Amino acid sequence: MDLFSTSPKRPLAELLRPATLDEVVGQSHLLGPGKPLRMAFEAGKLHSFILWGPPGVGKTTLGRLAASATRSRFIAISAVLAGVKDIRLAIEAAQEALDRSGTSTVLFIDEIHSFNKSQQDALLPHVESGLLTMVGGTTEHPGLQVTNALLSRAQVYPLHPLDADELGRLYERARPHLEGVTLDAAALALLAGFADGDGRRFLNLVEQVTTAARGASVSVVTGDFARSSTSPSLRRFDKAGDQLYWQLSAFHKSLRGSQPDAALYWMARIIDGGGDGRHLARRMIAMASEDIGNADPRALQLALNAAEAYDRLGSPEGELALAQAATYLAVAAKSNAAYAAWKQAKDFVARDGSRDVPLHLRNAPAKLMKEMGYGQAYRYAHDEPNAYAAGQTYFPEGVAPQRWYQPTDRGLEAKVAEKLAWLRSLDAAARPGKDAD
Repeated sequence: MDLFSTSPKRPLAELLRPATLDEVVGQSHLLGPGKPLRMAFEAGKLHSFILWGPPGVGKTTLGRLAASATRSRFIAISAVLAGVKDIRLAIEAAQEALDRSGTSTVLFIDEIHSFNKSQQDALLPHVESGLLTMVGGTTEHPGLQVTNALLSRAQVYPLHPLDADELGRLYERARPHLEGVTLDAAALALLAGFADGDGRRFLNLVEQVTTAARGASVSVVTGDFARSSTSPSLRRFDKAGDQLYWQLSAFHKSLRGSQPDAALYWMARIIDGGGDGRHLARRMIAMASEDIGNADPRALQLALNAAEAYDRLGSPEGELALAQAATYLAVAAKSNAAYAAWKQAKDFVARDGSRDVPLHLRNAPAKLMKEMGYGQAYRYAHDEPNAYAAGQTYFPEGVAPQRWYQPTDRGLEAKVAEKLAWLRSLDAAARPGKDAD
Protein backbone atom coordinates (compact mmCIF):
# COMPACT_ATOMS: atom_id res chain seq x y z
CA MET A 1 0.00 0.00 0.00
CA ASP A 2 1.31 3.44 -0.97
CA LEU A 3 1.34 5.49 2.24
CA PHE A 4 1.34 8.77 0.35
CA SER A 5 -1.55 8.04 -2.02
CA THR A 6 -3.99 6.30 0.31
CA SER A 7 -7.09 8.35 1.03
CA PRO A 8 -8.03 8.70 4.71
CA LYS A 9 -11.22 7.02 5.88
CA ARG A 10 -14.04 9.54 5.73
CA PRO A 11 -15.85 10.14 9.04
CA LEU A 12 -19.49 9.16 9.23
CA ALA A 13 -20.60 12.79 9.32
CA GLU A 14 -18.79 13.43 6.02
CA LEU A 15 -20.16 10.26 4.42
CA LEU A 16 -23.68 11.43 5.21
CA ARG A 17 -23.23 15.04 4.07
CA PRO A 18 -26.37 15.78 2.00
CA ALA A 19 -25.93 15.86 -1.76
CA THR A 20 -29.40 17.27 -2.42
CA LEU A 21 -31.75 19.63 -0.65
CA ASP A 22 -34.16 16.80 0.19
CA GLU A 23 -31.42 15.00 2.13
CA VAL A 24 -30.93 17.93 4.52
CA VAL A 25 -32.25 17.17 8.00
CA GLY A 26 -33.74 20.11 9.89
CA GLN A 27 -34.16 23.81 8.99
CA SER A 28 -37.66 23.27 7.61
CA HIS A 29 -38.39 26.96 8.27
CA LEU A 30 -35.99 27.74 5.41
CA LEU A 31 -36.05 24.58 3.30
CA GLY A 32 -39.66 23.44 3.48
CA PRO A 33 -42.08 23.90 0.56
CA GLY A 34 -42.57 27.57 -0.22
CA LYS A 35 -39.79 28.64 2.16
CA PRO A 36 -37.19 31.22 1.07
CA LEU A 37 -34.07 29.14 0.53
CA ARG A 38 -35.88 26.25 -1.14
CA MET A 39 -37.56 28.65 -3.54
CA ALA A 40 -34.22 30.31 -4.37
CA PHE A 41 -32.44 26.98 -4.81
CA GLU A 42 -35.18 25.55 -7.03
CA ALA A 43 -35.29 28.71 -9.14
CA GLY A 44 -31.52 28.56 -9.56
CA LYS A 45 -31.29 32.26 -8.73
CA LEU A 46 -29.42 32.85 -5.53
CA HIS A 47 -28.77 35.97 -3.51
CA SER A 48 -25.94 36.42 -1.04
CA PHE A 49 -26.89 35.30 2.44
CA ILE A 50 -25.47 34.65 5.90
CA LEU A 51 -26.35 31.50 7.84
CA TRP A 52 -26.36 32.14 11.57
CA GLY A 53 -26.56 29.23 13.97
CA PRO A 54 -24.71 26.86 16.31
CA PRO A 55 -22.18 24.29 15.05
CA GLY A 56 -23.32 21.16 13.26
CA VAL A 57 -26.64 22.39 11.84
CA GLY A 58 -25.75 22.55 8.13
CA LYS A 59 -24.08 25.86 7.32
CA THR A 60 -21.31 24.41 5.13
CA THR A 61 -23.71 21.91 3.56
CA LEU A 62 -26.10 24.66 2.50
CA GLY A 63 -23.18 26.61 1.03
CA ARG A 64 -22.22 23.61 -1.10
CA LEU A 65 -25.83 23.00 -2.15
CA ALA A 66 -26.14 26.64 -3.14
CA ALA A 67 -23.32 26.14 -5.63
CA SER A 68 -24.77 22.84 -6.84
CA ALA A 69 -28.24 24.29 -7.33
CA THR A 70 -26.91 27.08 -9.55
CA ARG A 71 -24.18 24.98 -11.23
CA SER A 72 -21.65 27.42 -9.82
CA ARG A 73 -18.06 27.00 -8.85
CA PHE A 74 -17.72 26.48 -5.10
CA ILE A 75 -14.88 28.16 -3.19
CA ALA A 76 -14.64 27.80 0.58
CA ILE A 77 -12.41 29.80 2.89
CA SER A 78 -12.21 30.07 6.66
CA ALA A 79 -12.29 33.58 8.04
CA VAL A 80 -10.25 32.34 11.01
CA LEU A 81 -7.27 31.57 8.74
CA ALA A 82 -7.84 33.71 5.63
CA GLY A 83 -6.88 37.32 4.97
CA VAL A 84 -7.41 39.94 2.29
CA LYS A 85 -4.96 38.08 0.04
CA ASP A 86 -7.15 34.96 0.14
CA ILE A 87 -10.20 37.06 -0.71
CA ARG A 88 -8.37 38.53 -3.70
CA LEU A 89 -7.38 35.07 -4.92
CA ALA A 90 -10.99 33.92 -4.65
CA ILE A 91 -12.15 36.99 -6.58
CA GLU A 92 -9.56 36.37 -9.30
CA ALA A 93 -10.66 32.74 -9.57
CA ALA A 94 -14.29 33.84 -9.83
CA GLN A 95 -13.46 36.33 -12.57
CA GLU A 96 -11.45 33.69 -14.47
CA ALA A 97 -14.30 31.16 -14.29
CA LEU A 98 -16.75 33.77 -15.52
CA ASP A 99 -14.51 34.87 -18.40
CA ARG A 100 -13.58 31.34 -19.46
CA SER A 101 -16.92 29.54 -19.31
CA GLY A 102 -19.51 31.95 -17.98
CA THR A 103 -19.61 30.00 -14.72
CA SER A 104 -20.69 31.90 -11.63
CA THR A 105 -19.06 31.39 -8.23
CA VAL A 106 -20.38 30.77 -4.74
CA LEU A 107 -17.88 31.88 -2.11
CA PHE A 108 -18.53 30.22 1.25
CA ILE A 109 -16.88 32.03 4.18
CA ASP A 110 -16.91 29.97 7.35
CA GLU A 111 -16.94 31.94 10.63
CA ILE A 112 -17.40 35.19 8.72
CA HIS A 113 -17.65 37.08 12.02
CA SER A 114 -13.86 36.62 12.36
CA PHE A 115 -13.22 38.94 9.38
CA ASN A 116 -12.31 42.48 10.38
CA LYS A 117 -13.87 45.54 8.75
CA SER A 118 -11.27 45.86 5.97
CA GLN A 119 -11.64 42.19 5.08
CA GLN A 120 -15.41 42.49 4.93
CA ASP A 121 -15.15 45.71 2.92
CA ALA A 122 -12.99 43.89 0.34
CA LEU A 123 -16.01 41.73 -0.51
CA LEU A 124 -18.50 44.57 -1.04
CA PRO A 125 -17.98 45.57 -4.70
CA HIS A 126 -17.86 41.96 -5.89
CA VAL A 127 -20.96 40.93 -3.99
CA GLU A 128 -22.78 44.00 -5.28
CA SER A 129 -21.66 43.45 -8.89
CA GLY A 130 -22.78 39.83 -8.79
CA LEU A 131 -19.33 38.47 -9.61
CA LEU A 132 -19.77 36.08 -6.74
CA THR A 133 -22.57 34.97 -4.48
CA MET A 134 -21.40 35.12 -0.90
CA VAL A 135 -22.62 32.58 1.63
CA GLY A 136 -21.38 33.31 5.12
CA GLY A 137 -21.52 30.97 8.09
CA THR A 138 -21.37 32.31 11.63
CA THR A 139 -22.05 31.21 15.18
CA GLU A 140 -22.08 34.84 16.37
CA HIS A 141 -24.93 37.32 16.01
CA PRO A 142 -24.43 38.96 12.58
CA GLY A 143 -25.84 42.26 13.81
CA LEU A 144 -22.92 42.56 16.22
CA GLN A 145 -20.11 41.06 14.15
CA VAL A 146 -20.84 41.83 10.49
CA THR A 147 -20.59 45.36 9.08
CA ASN A 148 -23.77 47.20 8.14
CA ALA A 149 -22.51 47.57 4.57
CA LEU A 150 -22.21 43.81 4.14
CA LEU A 151 -25.49 43.13 5.93
CA SER A 152 -27.28 45.44 3.50
CA ARG A 153 -26.11 43.22 0.63
CA ALA A 154 -26.98 39.86 2.19
CA GLN A 155 -29.98 38.23 3.80
CA VAL A 156 -29.52 36.72 7.26
CA TYR A 157 -31.08 33.30 7.87
CA PRO A 158 -31.02 31.82 11.40
CA LEU A 159 -30.45 28.06 11.67
CA HIS A 160 -31.90 26.05 14.54
CA PRO A 161 -30.34 23.22 16.58
CA LEU A 162 -31.58 19.77 15.55
CA ASP A 163 -34.26 18.33 17.82
CA ALA A 164 -34.48 14.71 18.99
CA ASP A 165 -36.68 13.62 16.06
CA GLU A 166 -34.27 15.15 13.54
CA LEU A 167 -31.30 13.47 15.19
CA GLY A 168 -33.27 10.22 15.01
CA ARG A 169 -33.62 10.73 11.25
CA LEU A 170 -29.86 11.17 11.04
CA TYR A 171 -29.42 7.87 12.84
CA GLU A 172 -31.71 6.07 10.38
CA ARG A 173 -29.61 7.41 7.50
CA ALA A 174 -26.45 6.26 9.28
CA ARG A 175 -27.61 2.67 9.96
CA PRO A 176 -26.38 1.19 6.65
CA HIS A 177 -22.86 2.37 7.55
CA LEU A 178 -22.81 0.86 11.07
CA GLU A 179 -21.93 -2.69 9.96
CA GLY A 180 -24.78 -4.43 11.75
CA VAL A 181 -24.52 -2.59 15.07
CA THR A 182 -27.73 -0.93 16.29
CA LEU A 183 -28.52 1.47 19.12
CA ASP A 184 -31.47 0.99 21.43
CA ALA A 185 -33.80 3.84 22.45
CA ALA A 186 -31.88 4.58 25.66
CA ALA A 187 -28.57 4.86 23.80
CA LEU A 188 -30.09 7.13 21.16
CA ALA A 189 -31.63 9.39 23.81
CA LEU A 190 -28.30 9.58 25.66
CA LEU A 191 -26.30 10.49 22.56
CA ALA A 192 -28.94 13.00 21.45
CA GLY A 193 -28.61 14.69 24.84
CA PHE A 194 -24.82 14.72 24.57
CA ALA A 195 -25.03 16.15 21.03
CA ASP A 196 -27.16 19.09 22.20
CA GLY A 197 -28.62 19.81 18.78
CA ASP A 198 -25.33 19.40 16.87
CA GLY A 199 -25.81 16.91 14.02
CA ARG A 200 -22.09 16.47 13.36
CA ARG A 201 -21.40 15.79 17.03
CA PHE A 202 -24.27 13.29 17.14
CA LEU A 203 -22.92 11.32 14.17
CA ASN A 204 -19.41 11.39 15.63
CA LEU A 205 -20.79 9.95 18.88
CA VAL A 206 -22.74 7.27 16.99
CA GLU A 207 -19.57 6.32 15.13
CA GLN A 208 -17.58 6.26 18.38
CA VAL A 209 -19.96 3.94 20.25
CA THR A 210 -20.49 1.58 17.31
CA THR A 211 -16.74 1.27 16.81
CA ALA A 212 -16.43 0.42 20.51
CA ALA A 213 -19.30 -2.08 20.18
CA ARG A 214 -17.63 -3.92 17.29
CA GLY A 215 -14.44 -4.12 19.30
CA ALA A 216 -16.39 -5.64 22.20
CA SER A 217 -18.45 -7.92 19.93
CA VAL A 218 -21.65 -6.11 20.96
CA SER A 219 -24.42 -5.96 18.37
CA VAL A 220 -26.90 -3.77 20.27
CA VAL A 221 -25.62 -0.66 22.02
CA THR A 222 -27.53 0.01 25.23
CA GLY A 223 -27.66 3.20 27.21
CA ASP A 224 -25.19 1.85 29.75
CA PHE A 225 -22.75 0.77 27.03
CA ALA A 226 -23.05 4.14 25.29
CA ARG A 227 -22.39 5.96 28.55
CA SER A 228 -19.31 3.86 29.31
CA SER A 229 -17.84 4.30 25.82
CA THR A 230 -18.33 8.08 25.58
CA SER A 231 -18.08 11.07 27.85
CA PRO A 232 -20.65 13.84 28.27
CA SER A 233 -20.02 16.77 25.96
CA LEU A 234 -20.41 20.31 27.17
CA ARG A 235 -23.66 21.98 26.23
CA ARG A 236 -23.74 24.66 23.58
CA PHE A 237 -22.00 27.58 25.24
CA ASP A 238 -19.49 30.29 24.45
CA LYS A 239 -17.79 32.03 27.34
CA ALA A 240 -17.39 35.22 25.35
CA GLY A 241 -20.21 35.03 22.82
CA ASP A 242 -23.95 35.18 22.33
CA GLN A 243 -24.84 32.07 24.33
CA LEU A 244 -23.32 33.48 27.51
CA TYR A 245 -25.17 36.79 27.32
CA TRP A 246 -28.45 35.25 26.22
CA GLN A 247 -28.39 32.84 29.13
CA LEU A 248 -27.35 35.54 31.59
CA SER A 249 -30.22 37.64 30.28
CA ALA A 250 -32.64 34.75 30.81
CA PHE A 251 -31.23 34.26 34.32
CA HIS A 252 -31.70 37.96 35.16
CA LYS A 253 -35.23 38.07 33.76
CA SER A 254 -36.16 34.96 35.76
CA LEU A 255 -34.98 36.67 38.95
CA ARG A 256 -36.87 39.85 38.05
CA GLY A 257 -39.95 37.78 37.26
CA SER A 258 -39.86 36.12 40.72
CA GLN A 259 -39.31 32.64 39.29
CA PRO A 260 -36.70 30.87 41.46
CA ASP A 261 -36.89 27.54 39.61
CA ALA A 262 -36.35 29.15 36.21
CA ALA A 263 -33.44 31.14 37.65
CA LEU A 264 -31.88 27.91 38.95
CA TYR A 265 -32.37 26.31 35.53
CA TRP A 266 -30.44 29.06 33.72
CA MET A 267 -27.81 29.10 36.43
CA ALA A 268 -27.36 25.33 36.01
CA ARG A 269 -27.15 25.72 32.21
CA ILE A 270 -24.36 28.27 32.54
CA ILE A 271 -22.42 26.20 35.08
CA ASP A 272 -22.99 22.98 33.10
CA GLY A 273 -21.68 24.67 29.96
CA GLY A 274 -18.43 25.63 31.66
CA GLY A 275 -19.43 29.21 32.46
CA ASP A 276 -17.80 31.16 35.26
CA GLY A 277 -19.93 31.48 38.40
CA ARG A 278 -18.56 34.98 38.83
CA HIS A 279 -20.66 36.08 35.84
CA LEU A 280 -23.73 34.94 37.77
CA ALA A 281 -22.56 36.64 40.96
CA ARG A 282 -21.98 39.98 39.20
CA ARG A 283 -25.37 39.78 37.54
CA MET A 284 -27.07 39.15 40.91
CA ILE A 285 -25.27 42.07 42.54
CA ALA A 286 -26.44 44.38 39.77
CA MET A 287 -29.94 42.93 39.86
CA ALA A 288 -30.22 43.42 43.63
CA SER A 289 -30.02 47.19 43.15
CA GLU A 290 -31.74 47.45 39.77
CA ASP A 291 -34.81 45.30 40.45
CA ILE A 292 -35.11 45.00 44.25
CA GLY A 293 -33.52 48.12 45.69
CA ASN A 294 -35.04 49.46 48.88
CA ALA A 295 -37.96 47.05 48.76
CA ASP A 296 -35.52 44.62 50.42
CA PRO A 297 -32.05 46.10 51.08
CA ARG A 298 -30.90 42.72 52.41
CA ALA A 299 -30.84 41.41 48.84
CA LEU A 300 -27.73 43.42 47.91
CA GLN A 301 -25.84 42.20 50.96
CA LEU A 302 -26.81 38.60 50.29
CA ALA A 303 -25.66 38.92 46.67
CA LEU A 304 -22.33 40.37 47.82
CA ASN A 305 -21.95 37.56 50.37
CA ALA A 306 -22.62 34.95 47.69
CA ALA A 307 -20.02 36.53 45.40
CA GLU A 308 -17.43 36.46 48.19
CA ALA A 309 -18.29 32.87 49.11
CA TYR A 310 -17.91 31.78 45.47
CA ASP A 311 -14.56 33.59 45.19
CA ARG A 312 -13.32 31.69 48.26
CA LEU A 313 -14.74 28.27 47.46
CA GLY A 314 -15.06 28.14 43.68
CA SER A 315 -16.99 25.29 42.06
CA PRO A 316 -18.71 23.15 43.06
CA GLU A 317 -18.90 24.18 46.73
CA GLY A 318 -19.43 27.88 46.02
CA GLU A 319 -22.34 27.15 43.68
CA LEU A 320 -24.63 26.56 46.65
CA ALA A 321 -24.07 30.14 47.85
CA LEU A 322 -25.02 31.37 44.38
CA ALA A 323 -28.13 29.20 44.41
CA GLN A 324 -29.09 30.50 47.85
CA ALA A 325 -28.76 34.09 46.69
CA ALA A 326 -30.62 33.41 43.44
CA THR A 327 -33.62 31.89 45.18
CA TYR A 328 -33.77 34.75 47.69
CA LEU A 329 -33.50 37.44 45.02
CA ALA A 330 -36.20 35.75 42.98
CA VAL A 331 -38.77 35.80 45.80
CA ALA A 332 -37.78 39.17 47.29
CA ALA A 333 -40.09 42.17 46.95
CA LYS A 334 -39.28 44.03 43.75
CA SER A 335 -38.72 47.73 43.09
CA ASN A 336 -36.83 49.54 40.37
CA ALA A 337 -37.54 52.94 41.94
CA ALA A 338 -33.90 53.66 42.82
CA TYR A 339 -32.78 52.54 39.35
CA ALA A 340 -35.38 54.74 37.63
CA ALA A 341 -34.54 57.71 39.86
CA TRP A 342 -30.82 57.40 39.11
CA LYS A 343 -31.46 57.31 35.36
CA GLN A 344 -33.59 60.45 35.60
CA ALA A 345 -31.00 62.26 37.69
CA LYS A 346 -28.22 61.43 35.22
CA ASP A 347 -30.37 62.52 32.30
CA PHE A 348 -31.22 65.82 34.01
CA VAL A 349 -27.57 66.60 34.78
CA ALA A 350 -26.51 65.69 31.24
CA ARG A 351 -29.00 68.20 29.80
CA ASP A 352 -28.58 70.92 32.44
CA GLY A 353 -25.71 73.38 32.84
CA SER A 354 -23.02 73.35 35.54
CA ARG A 355 -24.70 75.15 38.42
CA ASP A 356 -22.92 76.53 41.48
CA VAL A 357 -23.32 74.92 44.87
CA PRO A 358 -25.53 77.22 47.00
CA LEU A 359 -23.59 79.20 49.61
CA HIS A 360 -25.42 77.64 52.55
CA LEU A 361 -24.31 74.15 51.42
CA ARG A 362 -20.61 75.03 51.11
CA ASN A 363 -18.07 74.20 53.80
CA ALA A 364 -16.21 77.17 55.25
CA PRO A 365 -12.83 75.94 56.57
CA ALA A 366 -11.22 79.40 56.12
CA LYS A 367 -12.14 82.76 57.68
CA LEU A 368 -12.48 84.44 54.29
CA MET A 369 -14.97 81.81 53.23
CA LYS A 370 -17.10 82.51 56.27
CA GLU A 371 -16.91 86.25 55.52
CA MET A 372 -18.14 85.47 51.99
CA GLY A 373 -21.20 83.75 53.42
CA TYR A 374 -20.16 80.14 52.97
CA GLY A 375 -22.18 77.87 55.26
CA GLN A 376 -24.39 80.70 56.55
CA ALA A 377 -28.09 79.95 56.84
CA TYR A 378 -27.35 76.23 56.82
CA ARG A 379 -29.47 74.41 59.38
CA TYR A 380 -27.86 71.38 61.00
CA ALA A 381 -30.46 68.61 60.79
CA HIS A 382 -29.57 67.04 64.14
CA ASP A 383 -30.39 70.29 65.92
CA GLU A 384 -33.87 70.44 64.39
CA PRO A 385 -37.08 68.77 65.55
CA ASN A 386 -37.27 65.20 64.27
CA ALA A 387 -33.65 65.66 63.07
CA TYR A 388 -35.08 67.25 59.92
CA ALA A 389 -34.55 70.85 58.73
CA ALA A 390 -38.02 71.32 57.28
CA GLY A 391 -38.15 73.70 54.34
CA GLN A 392 -34.39 73.83 53.73
CA THR A 393 -33.44 73.49 50.06
CA TYR A 394 -30.57 71.35 48.75
CA PHE A 395 -30.80 71.85 44.98
CA PRO A 396 -28.83 74.61 43.20
CA GLU A 397 -30.50 77.96 42.68
CA GLY A 398 -32.83 77.83 39.71
CA VAL A 399 -33.51 74.11 39.97
CA ALA A 400 -36.95 73.29 41.25
CA PRO A 401 -37.16 70.47 43.80
CA GLN A 402 -37.38 67.14 41.97
CA ARG A 403 -39.18 63.92 42.82
CA TRP A 404 -37.25 61.34 40.85
CA TYR A 405 -37.36 58.72 43.56
CA GLN A 406 -40.88 57.32 43.77
CA PRO A 407 -40.94 54.46 46.29
CA THR A 408 -43.29 51.58 45.61
CA ASP A 409 -45.75 50.09 48.06
CA ARG A 410 -43.83 46.79 48.13
CA GLY A 411 -41.67 45.44 50.94
CA LEU A 412 -39.68 47.82 53.09
CA GLU A 413 -40.05 50.53 50.46
CA ALA A 414 -43.67 51.01 51.52
CA LYS A 415 -42.31 52.31 54.85
CA VAL A 416 -39.84 54.50 52.94
CA ALA A 417 -42.76 55.99 51.01
CA GLU A 418 -44.60 56.78 54.24
CA LYS A 419 -41.49 58.47 55.67
CA LEU A 420 -40.97 60.59 52.57
CA ALA A 421 -44.63 61.66 52.53
CA TRP A 422 -44.37 62.76 56.16
CA LEU A 423 -41.15 64.72 55.55
CA ARG A 424 -42.72 66.46 52.57
CA SER A 425 -45.68 67.46 54.74
CA LEU A 426 -43.21 69.12 57.13
CA ASP A 427 -41.65 70.98 54.20
CA ALA A 428 -45.06 72.13 53.02
CA ALA A 429 -45.85 73.50 56.48
CA ALA A 430 -42.48 75.28 56.68
CA ARG A 431 -42.80 76.82 53.21
CA PRO A 432 -46.44 77.83 52.81
CA GLY A 433 -47.30 78.68 49.24
CA LYS A 434 -44.30 76.76 47.77
CA ASP A 435 -44.07 73.25 46.40
CA ALA A 436 -42.54 70.85 48.85
CA ASP A 437 -39.73 68.62 47.65
